[in-house]
Amino acid sequence: MTDTPIRVALVDDQALFRTGIRMLIDSQPDLRFVGEAGDGAAGVELVRTGRPDVVLMDVRMPVMDGITATAQIVEDGGTDGAKVLVLTTFDFDEAAAKAIRAGASGFVLKDADPEFLLAAIRTVHAGTAVFAASATRELLRRYDDAQEQAANVPAAFAELTPREREIFDLAARGFSNSEIAQHEFVSEATVKTHISRVLTKLELRDRVRLVVFAHQHGLVTKD
Repeated sequence: MTDTPIRVALVDDQALFRTGIRMLIDSQPDLRFVGEAGDGAAGVELVRTGRPDVVLMDVRMPVMDGITATAQIVEDGGTDGAKVLVLTTFDFDEAAAKAIRAGASGFVLKDADPEFLLAAIRTVHAGTAVFAASATRELLRRYDDAQEQAANVPAAFAELTPREREIFDLAARGFSNSEIAQHEFVSEATVKTHISRVLTKLELRDRVRLVVFAHQHGLVTKD
């Protein structure tokens, strides 16, 4: 827990759901609810004015859907901007896959336990671990775009060292830091250092972006 509360905003078209989430956030000493919106367009403006750290984003809304809103928020904020956590009704949802490709840092089911949602907010904000990495991988596998798969691999990928490529491959396949450490016979601290270097070299925002990058460029090794 940090001295400064994590600023959380919510974008969802269901007023009753927004009320419940606001009460949940307000009950946590390390979180601060900074605003809500009922559609994507209002959500984009809310992020610009309220400057939240994490945005809980529904995908299906009037005026502007959550996918478009997510892309706009990520574009506006860059690498230091608000991180988007998508709220979805179904575990493996094409809309969630599109939102992740648009820049969301993960997704969580709307009917998830409150503690799970709170943990997801903190994890996404910290940016130190993959949120739902295996689910993200499966989601992207189900909804892969053939044109994206054929896209040229950025030159930056060639700058990875052999060890960094091994770490990249395992992370892209959904391995946790502890699993990678066991696989590579190194400490978790060493894994974190390698992951940080890989993200920096590839100019990726977080581990979820790494999974997306690997799928977009056909770099995921078969299990």
